Amino acid sequence: MSPKIGYFGLGEEGYDRIYSDRELFSRILKLFKPYRRSMTIIITFICLSSITYGLTPYLMSLIIKQLETQSDPLILIFFIINTLILNSLGYLFNYVNRRTGNRMVYGVCYNLRRQTNLRVLEQDLSFFDKYPTGRIVSRINSDGAKFGGSVTMFTELISSFLIFMIVFIPMIIVSPLLTGVFMIIVPFVFAFTLSFRKITRRKSVYGQRSLAQVNAFVQESMAGIQIIKSFRQEKSQYDNFQAINKQSYKVNMSRALYLSILFPSLDILVAVLYALLIFFGGNLILQGELSGSDIYLFLQSSLLMFSPILQIAGFWAQFQDGLSAAERIFALQDSQSYIKQGGYVLDSIKGRIEFDNLGFEYVPDKPIFKDFNLVIQPGETVAIVGHTGAGKSSLTKILLRLYEFQSGDVRIDGHSIRDISLSEFRRSVGFIPQVPFLWADTIENNVKYGSPEASHEDVIRALERSGGMEWIKNLDNGLKTFILERGKVLSMGQRQLIVFARVLLQNPSILILDEATASVDPFTELQIQEAMEKVMQGRSTIVIAHRLTTVRNVDRIIVLDHGKIVEEGNHESLMRRNGYYARLYNTYFRHQSYQFIEDVKSP
Repeated sequence: MSPKIGYFGLGEEGYDRIYSDRELFSRILKLFKPYRRSMTIIITFICLSSITYGLTPYLMSLIIKQLETQSDPLILIFFIINTLILNSLGYLFNYVNRRTGNRMVYGVCYNLRRQTNLRVLEQDLSFFDKYPTGRIVSRINSDGAKFGGSVTMFTELISSFLIFMIVFIPMIIVSPLLTGVFMIIVPFVFAFTLSFRKITRRKSVYGQRSLAQVNAFVQESMAGIQIIKSFRQEKSQYDNFQAINKQSYKVNMSRALYLSILFPSLDILVAVLYALLIFFGGNLILQGELSGSDIYLFLQSSLLMFSPILQIAGFWAQFQDGLSAAERIFALQDSQSYIKQGGYVLDSIKGRIEFDNLGFEYVPDKPIFKDFNLVIQPGETVAIVGHTGAGKSSLTKILLRLYEFQSGDVRIDGHSIRDISLSEFRRSVGFIPQVPFLWADTIENNVKYGSPEASHEDVIRALERSGGMEWIKNLDNGLKTFILERGKVLSMGQRQLIVFARVLLQNPSILILDEATASVDPFTELQIQEAMEKVMQGRSTIVIAHRLTTVRNVDRIIVLDHGKIVEEGNHESLMRRNGYYARLYNTYFRHQSYQFIEDVKSP
């Protein structure tokens, strides 16, 4: 299904698929299984509510008949009191039905969002490389809400069927002729509404995609607001938003206008029907075959029944919104994750890491690694260096199980990482990125993010080891200081210290550092470097190196070029070779040394 010409960005995602109505209903019914008791209560009270509403016209006709015949006033009062009781019970039954129904609907939506969010969190990073997060968020939130509306509509449909059946019987008893006239119009109503089905589903899908596109654009704009302002692109960004927002307006307005044709058109059919009923009913009264109370009962019953008919007839067209939302959510739930997970749990990890004939590619036929081999011994510190695109970060992402490799194997202490329990494995691997990420929470909770069971004293010790607590003590609320999204109120160095303390608290067996000191000032770098030297002792450590202080103090340096190891050894031996590493060192690292500064000062 491709979008209408003139619309942009409304195509399907790679994981989208088309479900038949039968598949969708089957999946939806599974969501209701935990709510069988609630469904029983709802159906029971729908029946009771439908009976009270269905009997009301009958009691009213009896009251009119009593007035026509001028019978005993006590009988008239009896019927009036019973009518009031019946209406009161109707309101009570409807309240219980609505209350239980809302609980069930919100419960179903809660579970649907929970399942979908869990599925998204289980995806590997390649999934998020391909699909904008704003659109994923829209599927979980907006489509989840629309699906909830369709569930409510479904319960109302049950009520409509019951009212139809209850009211239809007295209509036949009163006048088979008028009932026949009434039923003539019903097939036209159904034919008219069902003709809306396919177009409504398609327009609903486009409407939801356009809304997801707006959400994705806004999220990206907020994330990049500093860049937007730095390059003075506020006007351009606003114009782009206007274009996307205007498209969303047009798509959803087209859907709304199309749906708005339905009920006004049905109102015309209703008007024609009642004109026929009044014409034939009036003649029957003149012929003495029906009384005024009979006509009242028939017209009120038909009015009461026509509402369910419209509900039933219009249900499918409106239900397409819910089905298209369910289709988009189920497609997200069914999206494939390429990470293969095992269940083996290592008692303890010594830290021997083996890359055995590793083959990996982000894009088919464009390999990053091909038959790559590397062994890191327990407790060894290895620096990975190379030009941009050499494969440094890719190697660590594979080890972290963020991406699935296509061939070969990666082993930890002799066990394939595909066989090891993913959650258990990641508890034993600490990762410190070059750009730190913090949550909008307190400093203490950010440090405890990977170790929620840690005590207040454990957090303090971790911070002391990562560079000290002095700067935190100067804050008004200390560890309880609430930091904004991504730690905006802190300096880059302070953010990195918190992230480093977070990993220290985790106490991993393997450390991966994407040059944790690359974004900090020299003083903070010295603090972290001293802490790193202590922490790396006895742990297998992989460092993506950008700083001289890092490459000078590791056990072994691995030099990568386009996914291949071109040199390896320590700093001194590699410099003596005067090869690839020496050129790399003179290009990237040499200017960081004190000797270089002295040479520059010398005349």
